[in-house]
Amino acid sequence: MAAFSHPVGLDVFDDLDPIDPGLLADCVHCGFCLPYCPTYLVFSDEMDSPRGRIYLMGELANGAQVSEKATMHLDRCLGCLACVSACPSGVDYESLLQSTRAQLERHGVRSAKQRLTRSGIFALFPYRDRLRVVYAGLRAIDLAGLGRVLRGQRLAERVPRSIATALAVAPATAKRSVILPLSPARSATRGRVSLLLGCVQDTFFSKVNRATVEVLTAEGFDVLAPSSQGCCGALSAHAGRIDEARDFARAVIDTFEESGTERVVVNSAGCGSAMKHYGHLLKSDTIYASRAERFSSRVVDIMEFLASTEPVAPRHPLDLRVAYHDACHLCHGQGIRAEPREVLRQIPGLEVVDLTDKEACCGSAGIYNLVEPETASKLGANKADAVLATGASLAISGNPGCNLQITSALRTRGETLPVAHTIEVLAASIADQTSSTLLGESPSRSARVAPRLLRNLGEGRPRS
Repeated sequence: MAAFSHPVGLDVFDDLDPIDPGLLADCVHCGFCLPYCPTYLVFSDEMDSPRGRIYLMGELANGAQVSEKATMHLDRCLGCLACVSACPSGVDYESLLQSTRAQLERHGVRSAKQRLTRSGIFALFPYRDRLRVVYAGLRAIDLAGLGRVLRGQRLAERVPRSIATALAVAPATAKRSVILPLSPARSATRGRVSLLLGCVQDTFFSKVNRATVEVLTAEGFDVLAPSSQGCCGALSAHAGRIDEARDFARAVIDTFEESGTERVVVNSAGCGSAMKHYGHLLKSDTIYASRAERFSSRVVDIMEFLASTEPVAPRHPLDLRVAYHDACHLCHGQGIRAEPREVLRQIPGLEVVDLTDKEACCGSAGIYNLVEPETASKLGANKADAVLATGASLAISGNPGCNLQITSALRTRGETLPVAHTIEVLAASIADQTSSTLLGESPSRSARVAPRLLRNLGEGRPRS
């Protein structure tokens, strides 16, 4: 491979969080990753492929000056980990990327606007109290009937692209569900679990947390949701803000260790993937290293947990065709592919359709759609096309960022197809005879059930 040409840079990588040369050497530059890398497919540039980026990481680790161009190619990476699933050599690209991004946070060559955007994102999204203020503002706008104006193209053309993207992905608001610190089992008690509420999930998708609690309690589990819990650090770790991520991780470990439960259930793919890697994140922390490993072994995705648990709550029929999107940090980051489908197959009448690009990134990728909006928009459009091609009445995934991105991409297409979390579909099935608001007043299955379900699960209406 030809040497990468480095313009005169401003800095070089340091010895903090160094890139592991052994991991770099694992890559044999075979190129099997290329057709699976979304950014390589968009840009057709070797340096926007995993193979090219690993080569670039090696040059920087060996003392090459950091340039604007090098920073750009590494920032363009989604961190979707599709290359990890495709790699025949088992290259630990996730660890390489995390170390590299930690270096870029200190030495990356970015414009003042880029740095300001990133600072603004991390001053807001990891903090639920601040997000709730934003949500309250959005709620007031929606109640005033101005939601379409806020998310419309006309306003988007008059504000910076990152702000326009944030407005575009902002979901329609609803009254927030409040999760109690303890929700007791509604059937014979089978155990007790803890639940991570999340930041974006708890603020913008509180109904997902409510659905999670309803399913778990119906299945006989007490659910602890410590009110003191904070951000898990997933966004920070993904963006290279490693010290910040470690602080968040330590606080989460402290909080959930006190609960004494054997399982910490997570309903956000990005959060779950990050929490399962706390051992790596805190490996150099003499106080937390072993605690982090133990904690990570207790973390389980909600679909992973339910697939390993014999169901006791009745599943009532849902005559519905749904398009299932594999969230990257669920399928690539955690290796969870069969479990959501297995759980959904328990629902009579439900047809689950895979997307033609089922494991391709939708473009959300943590903060990616805010800092790389043009690329994210192209990937979102591809995902919207794949969803629409299924002819499904509902799109579902196991990650809030994906659901925001797919909803926005569908809206851009002029489609009102609703998007929901996987657990919401199961909750709707279980609640058939008890939730008149969700599924209708009659316990019998009628033609009106699916339309009403769709109205409650998503923003739009069923496709004709």
